[in-house]
Amino acid sequence: MSQLRPVPGTTARWSGSWHGLFWLLVFMIGLRHEVGGDWTTYLDHIDMVTNVSLAEALQVGDPAYSLLDWVAAETGLGVYFTNTVCAIFFSWGLIVFCRAQPRPWLAMVVAIPYLVTVVAMGYTRQGVAIGFVMLGLVALSELKISRFVVFVVLAATFHNSAVILIPLAILAGTKRKMWTMFWVGLASVLFYGLMLQESVDALKYGYLEQAYQSQGAGIRVAMNAVPAMLFLLYRNRFALPQAELTFWTWMSLGALAFVPILAASPSSTAVDRVALYWIPLQLFVLSRLPNAIGKPNGLNSMLVIGVVAYSAVVMFVWLFFAQTAFAWLPYKNVIWS
Repeated sequence: MSQLRPVPGTTARWSGSWHGLFWLLVFMIGLRHEVGGDWTTYLDHIDMVTNVSLAEALQVGDPAYSLLDWVAAETGLGVYFTNTVCAIFFSWGLIVFCRAQPRPWLAMVVAIPYLVTVVAMGYTRQGVAIGFVMLGLVALSELKISRFVVFVVLAATFHNSAVILIPLAILAGTKRKMWTMFWVGLASVLFYGLMLQESVDALKYGYLEQAYQSQGAGIRVAMNAVPAMLFLLYRNRFALPQAELTFWTWMSLGALAFVPILAASPSSTAVDRVALYWIPLQLFVLSRLPNAIGKPNGLNSMLVIGVVAYSAVVMFVWLFFAQTAFAWLPYKNVIWS
């Protein structure tokens, strides 16, 4: 079976433009002010860990996020400290993942309308979790299974739902499949038992038993389903090693599976929250699509423009038609607000 290799240049030092983009993302995401539909909820999280011990704070919610909130409360830096640290991890994961693609800047263009603007600026905990997941996916593409599990565990300390991704290591195409299944399964059970059982039970009660609904969940699931179908349709033209081809085939099938699951689930919120972890599929497929359906390693300018235009349409439609877009408009930053 073919061994996976990182795209040339992904392990090299970041250029000045990547460093500049990294700090721009951290600035825009981390120091935003009253941006995002859950802004007041995150303020409440800090209030809950104010004037309590660290041990008590860690019991409030996901441990890594609660720790950041406790430090923010103790130092008086407030939500901006928490958001900035989360923005650093998210931006790190995003840039590493984009640089692992043949057209890294096109992958970044695909990420901006929804992953950066909506998720990172609106769902702070899940945004940082997805950042770690993207680091894990790059490790998984290099068959570094243990590193993938570590990154997913870190993601789950910010948002417990990320633990659902640990079994993906089994799909990485390793030769030692049974051994991988054994210890990945053991890691999942132990981590669930030690840290997440109470949180997962709360997730089940809050999302499923209360039948919470998310506006736009169908559109978000469809945004993953479209690149999934494109990948399955042209998968033999993506020029991937067999192991990587197998993994992203399963990821695409998973993205399509969310469509009937969403239709049958009593809570669109539960499906919506889990489907967010499939957003990297959009970056992976759409940034590689020009080479897949055009000339291999060619400029394929019109196809690139098509992907950019699609991303612009996503941004336009969300800004002008999403019922919750008002919570992001106008953008404000603590530096000038």
